[in-house]
Amino acid sequence: MTDATSPNGHAKPGRPEQLATRLSFFFIGVTLANWAALVPFAKLRTGLDDTWLGFLLLCLGAGSIIAMPISGALSTRFGCRAVILVCGLAVALLLLPLSFLASGVLMAVSLFAFGAAVGACEVAMNIQAVIVEKGADRPLMSGFHGCFSLGGFAGAGSMSLLLSLGVAPFTATLAIVIALIVILALAHRRNIAYGNEGGGGSPLFVLPHGIVLFIGFLCFVIFLAEGAMLDWSGQFLVSQRGFEATAAGTGYSAFAIAMTVGRFAGDWIVAHLGRSRILLLGGCGVTLGFLLAVLAPVDEAALLGFVLIGLGASNIVPVLYTAAGAQKVMSPSHAVAAITTIGYAGILVGPAAIGPVADWTSLSFAFGLIGALVLVVPLSARVIAAQMR
Repeated sequence: MTDATSPNGHAKPGRPEQLATRLSFFFIGVTLANWAALVPFAKLRTGLDDTWLGFLLLCLGAGSIIAMPISGALSTRFGCRAVILVCGLAVALLLLPLSFLASGVLMAVSLFAFGAAVGACEVAMNIQAVIVEKGADRPLMSGFHGCFSLGGFAGAGSMSLLLSLGVAPFTATLAIVIALIVILALAHRRNIAYGNEGGGGSPLFVLPHGIVLFIGFLCFVIFLAEGAMLDWSGQFLVSQRGFEATAAGTGYSAFAIAMTVGRFAGDWIVAHLGRSRILLLGGCGVTLGFLLAVLAPVDEAALLGFVLIGLGASNIVPVLYTAAGAQKVMSPSHAVAAITTIGYAGILVGPAAIGPVADWTSLSFAFGLIGALVLVVPLSARVIAAQMR
């Protein structure tokens, strides 16, 4: 085995594979942002009230959570390239019916399939990201996740532009789908053809255990914080900080921009500070951000708190993915699938649980509780860093 060969005998992934991985993350970011832009139109076409719309959106999450654990085994058996291609095509093509279906039942079925394809694709591309980062022997994961954030901005911007010009939702979606297929094709040739550095077969499902379960829990906590920003930051600014409803979106914008900037700077920061300090400083930054948003005497200081949350959280999940790929308790493919599934549950379950807590106490108390919970990340920094030695 030479320096250009990985442990399984394949040539080590290089810059072309790094570019393909970035394109894959960008692809998923564009896709999800475009679906978000279609949600109001779906509500109008189906005539569903907010309760049933919430159930409809839950179908997407259910599809993702069911598919994610299976995707790890599929990536091992057929390779990341095959899973990303098949599931990526399904993701792109399923956007089309989501832009015109008027039946709530058909929308639910389509969203479940769309969510399953998205979940499987996300797992496969994160498995590839772990392998590509190992091949480079330097931090890359933050930049990969930054491309996802960049895709979100690009997708939201392009769809909003098309719709503002009077383009029908189906036509706008068709244009986006064509662009997505081009991105997928550009990435396909250099996506890696395997998904397990050790080679060999893999069972369809492995119950997460040991350090993998704990890493998954940390992902859950951070995704819970991110979900709180997505679903509750606007309401927090209006109800707790006296912002006008028209300015409610500034909180999430501040958070999202800070997170994107933090991720694109993250590979350099990780290389210079080390992964243990990223977990330590990042986790403390998230907690400080929540406390600032809740306790600062000046209402506008809440926006600074959201910036701190975005910067602090930006590189924690990428580091946790690196740790999942480095631990020895489970195969990297199954570990990545496990922490993705557990983490994604934080986005689904967490924001829904904030509502009852806010009703019983206040939204400020709920935000403070999340900030306190995030302290488990810096307290675990040494344990997680030990997995990457």
